[in-house]
Order: sequence, then structure tokens, then C-alpha cells
Amino acid sequence: MSAAHPVGTPSGALDRFATVGLDELTARAALQTRVDRKYVLPTRVVTALLAGLDDGTRVLRIDGRQQLAYESVYFDTPDLASYLGTARRRRRRFKVRTRTYLDTAACFVEVKTRGPRGATVKNRLPYDVDARDRLTADARGFADEVLGEADVPGPADPRFAPTLVSRYRRSTLLLPGGPGRPDARLTLDTGLAWSAAGGGDALALDGLVVVETKTGATPCAADRLLWHAGHRPVRISKYGTGLAALDPRLPSTPWRRVLDRHVTPAPATG
Repeated sequence: MSAAHPVGTPSGALDRFATVGLDELTARAALQTRVDRKYVLPTRVVTALLAGLDDGTRVLRIDGRQQLAYESVYFDTPDLASYLGTARRRRRRFKVRTRTYLDTAACFVEVKTRGPRGATVKNRLPYDVDARDRLTADARGFADEVLGEADVPGPADPRFAPTLVSRYRRSTLLLPGGPGRPDARLTLDTGLAWSAAGGGDALALDGLVVVETKTGATPCAADRLLWHAGHRPVRISKYGTGLAALDPRLPSTPWRRVLDRHVTPAPATG
């Protein structure tokens, strides 16, 4: 873990796939309620994974780009209700963030909660890109509404402030499900870097790819290929793992394996 610099998707590994547009990807595999399985893998393993995928796999391309830059700003309360809910594996945990697609300047405010059987439920609204580092009154009202509908207990101190910024580059693939099985999505995140919302040096997950499958209840082809090769899902949260790396004083049990294997935490302060 060191100063941030971009790390590319395996060279040429995506070139054999036909492309898919965003509208078709959303129509076939929006998966706003889904099961997420995450892996942290070296580039060579991702290259082998891509080589083993079905020829019908398609890669998202927007304005000629197969790899898009993302920025997420996470918001939390003064007592870190969002972070601690995840660190302590509370069933009614949540995240509030803005997500900006830097190549197109599209921006959304998003609220993630937990659904039945641990499924991730994401709700979002278009947002002013110039306000992405703060929550407007409308955004706060949206968050309150989503959390209320998800029966998430209100935090003791309901003030939200920006806490963490993550940046990375993402490639997205549409995986055909086959007869009787739904399509799935596979994302490959490279150059992941975290920084405190107030600024300061960034920490980067160098030389590794965060691979995520987004499916219904049934594992997809990418999961099965990785499991056959001996790679199992790990717990990594861009918010939780990043904040734990920047502040080692915080409880971090769910992400201990990733932190110990892949991350050199920032020095403790205070």
C-alpha cells in the first residue's frame, strides 16, 4: 500500500469480448437488489479468469472507453454509525455516498441497505456533481426516506458529514446466464485509492484487482471459475476497509484478512 498510481486491467484481456451499451446492461442486469461476492486478486489471476469466461460475455463501453474512472464520497455521523454498523455486522447497516462517473460527470446520491438473506439493496437519485462532497437538504431527505423504509434505526446523532473518498477505475462485464439462469455482472476495479474527505495523502491498493460478482442468489460463471482455481470471496468494503486503513484505531474485524494480507495501514495519530 503506497502513494496512488493507476493500475491497468490486464492488457488486451477484454479485447476478445463484444461490447454492450449501458442501456442494455441496465435492462438485462440492473441488479439493484443482489448478492455481491468480492475477491482481491493479482493481475495474472484476473487474466486467467477472463480467458475462461464464455465467448458470449460482453464488456461495457461508454464513449469508446472500456475502463471508467469512479469517485465515491462517503458520509457518516459523528459517532460513525454507518462504519460501526458494518464493522460490527449489524443487520440494519447502511451506507450513504455520492458516486461520480468522472469521465462523463454523471453523479448520483446513493443509499445502500441490507435486504432479505443479506442481499444488498441500492437506491439512488441523480445528483449535482458540484455538490458531491456534501449532502443537500433534498439528499438528506432521500436518505432519511430510504433508511426509514428499510427499518434502519435512526443514528443517535443524525448529522452526516463527508468521511472518506475512494477513487478507482472500473471495467464492467455482462455475463450471460444461460437457460433458466439470470444474467450477472462482473466488475474489475483497479488503482483503488483512499483518502480522508478532508484531504491528505492517498493510500492505494497497488498491483491488485478488486473483482466483484453481482448476481441473484445463484453464483455466476465467474464465481465458479474462481472457486475451482482455489480463490474464495473475501470481505472488503471500499468504505469500511478504507477507513480502517486510514485509522487503525477503529474496529476492523470483518476486513482483517484483507488488511493483513494486502494493506499497510496509515500510522495511527492522536
